[in-house]
Amino acid sequence: MFLENTVNHKEQFGWIEVICGSMFSGKTEELIRRLKRAQFAKQKVEIFKPAVDVRYDEEMVVSHDANEIRSTPVPAAANIRLLADNCDVVGIDEAQFFDDGIVAVCNDLANKGIRVIVAGLDMDFKGNPFGPMPSLMATAEYVTKVHAVCTRTGNLAQYSFRKSKSDDLVLLGETDEYEPLSRGAYYKAMLKESVKEIEVDDAEEIIPKQQPDKLP
Repeated sequence: MFLENTVNHKEQFGWIEVICGSMFSGKTEELIRRLKRAQFAKQKVEIFKPAVDVRYDEEMVVSHDANEIRSTPVPAAANIRLLADNCDVVGIDEAQFFDDGIVAVCNDLANKGIRVIVAGLDMDFKGNPFGPMPSLMATAEYVTKVHAVCTRTGNLAQYSFRKSKSDDLVLLGETDEYEPLSRGAYYKAMLKESVKEIEVDDAEEIIPKQQPDKLP
């Protein structure tokens, strides 16, 4: 659980908080909540997101429930280090889309006395650890894992099942592209997809053999 009352004013170092989970689990909503509380306390806050994320807005960080906060889109993690001077709090959304340099950037900022709050997917659509998120979770002082609700069972969901056929690792989307699933529902869905792929491969091998030879 995240603790906000552990401030030692003699300590010159900040810390890293990671908010992780599946699609539709409320990661960005929680990030925005913490950042707005810091703004209300008159702290200097800077928010960053990867420039590739333009689903809702080019500059705003927007949650699925339309809660939003202004941010600075950056193409690479190194830009955050240059733009985050003299801040009390730095927020970073969709951290899984950044390069591995985001880990060193977050640690450098924390070592300078900045509170760093990071949100991102912990697993990709294949169920594998996503980008730099495992390293961020390992080096963070606080890790909060939030869950969606499985659309098929109603249980807690921790997997982001991709409904489209695209195999690209980075595919920005909404409910038409993804749905949150529990472990059991995700396993069954992936098994069903693998069976479909085998059937298609078998059909592609059989169909050409059934076609008559072309006449000269």
